[in-house]
Amino acid sequence: MVDIHSHVLYGLDDGARTVEDSIAMLNMAADSGTTGIVASPHANTEYQWNLAVNEARIAEVQKAVGNRIRVYSGCDFHLTFDNVNDAIDNPTKYTINHKQWLLVEFSDYVIFQNSGEILGRLRGAGMLPIITHPERNQILQQRFDTLAQWVEDGSYIQVTAQSLTGLFGSAARKFAEKLIERGLVHFVASDAHDTEYRTPKLDAAFDLLKNHYGEEYARLMLMDNPTSAVEGILALPVVIPKRKKWLGVWG
Repeated sequence: MVDIHSHVLYGLDDGARTVEDSIAMLNMAADSGTTGIVASPHANTEYQWNLAVNEARIAEVQKAVGNRIRVYSGCDFHLTFDNVNDAIDNPTKYTINHKQWLLVEFSDYVIFQNSGEILGRLRGAGMLPIITHPERNQILQQRFDTLAQWVEDGSYIQVTAQSLTGLFGSAARKFAEKLIERGLVHFVASDAHDTEYRTPKLDAAFDLLKNHYGEEYARLMLMDNPTSAVEGILALPVVIPKRKKWLGVWG
């Protein structure tokens, strides 16, 4: 599996705190079947994202874990004025593996009315926005049609693995399910912050998706599409999965 969203780099945001934390998270991910992971520290009003520091930390932790798991550069990008202008001027600075795909996180407190226009500006500069974990954002939970329009316009959606397994509550789980069954989800990722609560383990989510929608769909969400993002492949298949026999997990 390939995890396109994690906070495994130590000392940069609210994720890993020490280099030992980073190494433990990477080893946990590898032990649960992840072969590649995107280190995506926050870039927002609280945390300053620095490309040189990001790359240096990646090299440090990659050396520590060897070839057990490949660590790629990325960013949990907020739509601030400075961020957007800098990204447009430097289209591969914040993107996954410095290709085209950009993780975009929306505020929990306000969604700008011109957000669709801003996403369009990013696309116009050559980036492909991936809206991260909308199922955990209480404002976006009320704006399903807006999310659907953003996807129709050319953006993509990532949901959190542990939203599917219930960690973030029933509202997040049910909204993630709704997005999946309308064909609006393109990636499932960990958004890992630690080894205890918000972990980098993806295996439970893979099994859940396999049981509910089939192995092909699980592979698409956790293997094929994430690999495409890391490699800079631009086209993803549109899939509206059909739920298999009710298994009682998401009652």
